[in-house]
Order: sequence, then structure tokens, then C-alpha cells
Amino acid sequence: MPLTGTTHKMAIACLAIALAAGCTGRQPEKGAGAPPRGSIAPARESSILNTGSDTLVNLALAWAERYMALHPDVRISVTGGGSGTGIASLINGTIQIANASREMSAEEIAEAKKNGITPVRFTVALDAIAVVVNPRNPVKGLTLRQISDMYTGKIGRWSAVAGDDRPIVLLSRESNSGTYVYFLEQVLRLGDSKARTLFSPETLLMPSSEGISTEVRQNVNAIGYDGLGYVTADLKMVALARTADGPYVLPSAATVLDKTYPVSRPLYMYTAGEPSGAIKAYLDWVMGEGQGLVTDLGFVPLRKGGQ
Repeated sequence: MPLTGTTHKMAIACLAIALAAGCTGRQPEKGAGAPPRGSIAPARESSILNTGSDTLVNLALAWAERYMALHPDVRISVTGGGSGTGIASLINGTIQIANASREMSAEEIAEAKKNGITPVRFTVALDAIAVVVNPRNPVKGLTLRQISDMYTGKIGRWSAVAGDDRPIVLLSRESNSGTYVYFLEQVLRLGDSKARTLFSPETLLMPSSEGISTEVRQNVNAIGYDGLGYVTADLKMVALARTADGPYVLPSAATVLDKTYPVSRPLYMYTAGEPSGAIKAYLDWVMGEGQGLVTDLGFVPLRKGGQ
């Protein structure tokens, strides 16, 4: 597999560290590891690998950049790839923190424990999943049942939901996305854990949040969903209602916190066991001072930090 830009840089950095350390295979002379008398020993650098949710990746990058500016002795590498990718990496023991926009499944937790890893979950922010359409689409509000019927193929034209007589173009994230899983379980299946409802085969699976936004901007027939932090001013958010009786509510920080918006969720970081040292210090900062960055990125800060 070819190295990505991030992986390539990490490989070069690791090689440089190894060369600087003098990987000669010889045992150091007695006392060689101690700095000369009167000198200042260099600070030991702590490295944290943080991978997963594309929903969280921009916020996680902002957190990492700010924290490293405050703590130059800590290096934090952040990559996306989807919640499933982050969770798989945590299970395999290749990262310290997995970002996820969904909870780990019982099967994933069991697999981690087989590898001697007990995942510990931390809620780090809140999010709303916004349903978006092209600004030229006259539809202003939809019920969860209507959205479910659209995404399962029962409703195929906008005229069935008080729109123009046009075909509905369905956009979704790919199945490795935690947002995909959450939307499937809470919207298509309406929170029924026994339901086996699936996305219509006509649904176009997009590799990123930006891909959904781009298509909706260009296509008046399209409907998509995305984390609130990825919705731009040139997209139209649809007000959602649990039932036809309403109320129809737009996503915002206020409607997430007062729980009137029906499609909101926590965002998580998972660690391999109870964190300690640099990892614990970083997570404590994320759920404390770091919450000041959450609103800037379009997400909803915690009322209180915690697991």
C-alpha cells in the first residue's frame, strides 16, 4: 500500500529520531545516557496518534494544534478515515486515541478485549446531523418518517413532500462512517433496534462530508445529511420533526442542548484502557479548556466534561 502524505511524514520523522539516537546496536558506555554536569537535559517528547471520525477530524486537528502550541513537548498526529477506521486501529493497538461519531459495538468491544485492550469512552463534544438540500428546493420541513421513506425508496419524488415534481437524488456517507451508522439507526430505522431497514440501492455513497456538500450545491434534486459543523451558508438546512404534529426544528447549538432537535448525538474519543500521563493530560484539556474551540468549528460544547 502506498504511503499517504501524513504516513510518509511520520515515517521520515521516526527515521530521523532513530538515526539521532544512534541505532548502532552497541550498548552505551557507562554513564553515557547522563548529560554533562551543569547542563540541562532535553525534554522527552510524548507522541499521541489520533485517528478516526471524519466528522471530528477538523475539531481534533484544531485541538491538537492548540495543545501542541501550549505543550511543545507533546506531538499529536491526527488523521481521519472514518469512525470504523479509528476503532479498528484502536483494537489493533496501533493508535492511542480513536475518534468516533458513534458508540463502539458489542462485537468491537469484545474483539478489543481479545487483544487485551479495554476501550474507555470519553464524550468530547455534541453534534447535530443536519439534513441539507439545494437552496432552490422549496421544501422547508420534513418528518423523520418522511426522510426514512425517502432514503428507503418509498418516496421517490419531491412532490410527495410538498416540493416540486422532480426526482429525489439521495446522498449518503459511506458505510465506514459513524454518521452513516447513526443516520441508519436513528432516522431510517427510527430508533428501532430490531428493524433491518437499509438505504435504497439508488443512494449515492459519498466519500466525505465535502462530497455531499458539493453535490447538493450543484443539484437541485439532491438531499444529503452532514454534521452541523460542515454545513455552509450556501446549503439549505431542513427543519425536522419527530411527527407530523411538529414542532419542526432547525439544528443549532441551542436546539441540541435543549434536546428539541431530533437528530443530535455525542462525539467520542476512545482510549485503550484508562488513560494516564500525556494522554490523560490531553483529554482533560480537551474536555476543559479545549471546549472553547468547539463552537468555532460549528459543533456544540459540553455542558460539563466527562465520560
